[in-house]
Amino acid sequence: MNKGQNTGAGKLLSAFLGASLNFVLPARCPNCSKRISAHGFLCPSCWASLKPVSAPYCATCALPFEFDASDGDVCGACLKDPPGFDWARSAVSYDDLGRSLVLRLKYAGAAATVPMMTQMMAGALENTSADVVIPVPLHPFRMLKRRFNQSQLLAADLAARGGVKLDTFSLQKSRATESQGGLNRRARFRNVQASFRVRDGRQACIEGKNILLVDDVLTTGATASTCAKTLKRAGARSVGLVTFARVGKPVAG
Repeated sequence: MNKGQNTGAGKLLSAFLGASLNFVLPARCPNCSKRISAHGFLCPSCWASLKPVSAPYCATCALPFEFDASDGDVCGACLKDPPGFDWARSAVSYDDLGRSLVLRLKYAGAAATVPMMTQMMAGALENTSADVVIPVPLHPFRMLKRRFNQSQLLAADLAARGGVKLDTFSLQKSRATESQGGLNRRARFRNVQASFRVRDGRQACIEGKNILLVDDVLTTGATASTCAKTLKRAGARSVGLVTFARVGKPVAG
């Protein structure tokens, strides 16, 4: 069987399995449980309640602007103290349903929302490219306690959508830190300082690569910035960031 036949057979099998799953377990909105047409998505009313991050926004940290701005404009905070990553994109605002979806994935393991979340994240990544996708890692102790890394779930699905290599091994959380929740901006950066490293023997996987870093939510950028700086010290050509949600009030004019 040639490659074209393989692809066609794969699509038919996928469609058959999808139809069988919908028959046995009818698809429901992961937020409100209403019946929907396919697994992994939201019902129309929940979908409409999300607040997409749309232009204009800061080209570096994706914080929305309340005023007209040009592509490439950067907010005052990023001009004053540039983050370690080169650019960021976020799908929705961390508000109402956006916040609820992040928390349900992070603490309740609601993985049924992942396809919907990565679909929106992929949309936010138009006109960008990467050689490798890397999730923000958890410390082994945190991973053992939670049993999954929500950023890795998002990264794996996002990499598969774009046909980009997924690397879950090179970047490591080498020092346990306290939760960032409740810490102010300065404390967040201090908390994660020197807490990530590139594993021994993995520099060749990073060197010269355009890397897409994936996380669930962007707040101050402390964690992502520290990860990006670590990857750049290992030779990464560039590091972009994509998250599902973006915390922060729009920048006023």
